[in-house]
Amino acid sequence: MQYVTLNNGIQMPMVGFGVFQVKDLAECERSVIDAIQTGYRLIDTAQSYENEEAVGHAIKKGGVPREELFITTKLWIQSDGYEGTKRAFEKSLQRLQLDYLDLYLIHQPFGDVYGEWRAMQELYKEGKIKAIGVSNFQPDRLMDLVIHNEIAPAVNQVETHPFHQQIDTQQFLLENKVQIEAWGPFAEGKNNLFHNELLSSIGSKYNKSIAQVVIRWLTQRGVVAIPKSVRKERMAENVNIFDFELSTEDMEAIKTLDTNASSFFDHRDPKMVKWLGERKLND
Repeated sequence: MQYVTLNNGIQMPMVGFGVFQVKDLAECERSVIDAIQTGYRLIDTAQSYENEEAVGHAIKKGGVPREELFITTKLWIQSDGYEGTKRAFEKSLQRLQLDYLDLYLIHQPFGDVYGEWRAMQELYKEGKIKAIGVSNFQPDRLMDLVIHNEIAPAVNQVETHPFHQQIDTQQFLLENKVQIEAWGPFAEGKNNLFHNELLSSIGSKYNKSIAQVVIRWLTQRGVVAIPKSVRKERMAENVNIFDFELSTEDMEAIKTLDTNASSFFDHRDPKMVKWLGERKLND
């Protein structure tokens, strides 16, 4: 496994295992155990995924010492504010059966972000979190946090895949010493990613699958990736990407796939903002 060093000196694995949309708790627990035993050391969950408890059980059963794992979870929007963040954090720790988190992220750029960040800074200083960051923050929102707070985010987890490459955003994050992390690295299979002719032809050159080409493309760019699969053979395939390197020509070819449009949503889209607001009010 390869690691990247965050802006506070903490090391983070370049490839991790995500559990987004793994709603079946038994399947989630089994999948995380399989991932740990396959070699994954970064496990990514969230309060809103409703599977933190299953992840916690898997961590206990995975057979790997806690200090060798890098566990991430995220604060959801209905827990906004200083006090709400403190409560939500403790509940996440309880569900995960952990004494500390390696990375805690604000999941969405809505609500009392400033109160949330103040609470997270305190938890970080108390040693309850090794690194704090954000998810789905556009550069302007992230810069707002950097300018007005003592501690800058260590990570920004954003949708990043061949059709939405985040090249300008990554450059901005690099300049501000914030690590980019890719959620949805396979675009959830949309845009026929797993049947893309260019990615398939590149994979044939290295005797690798399209999934392996995509994860290697991300890590060569310096992007942390958290692919998801409930099949152990796919987990092994997705993490087995450090025995080859894409050529400059192939890296440039993949750039041509970028449409610079989200496959899921854009936080600047008024309809998306309205939906998140409605969800918060209803929760």
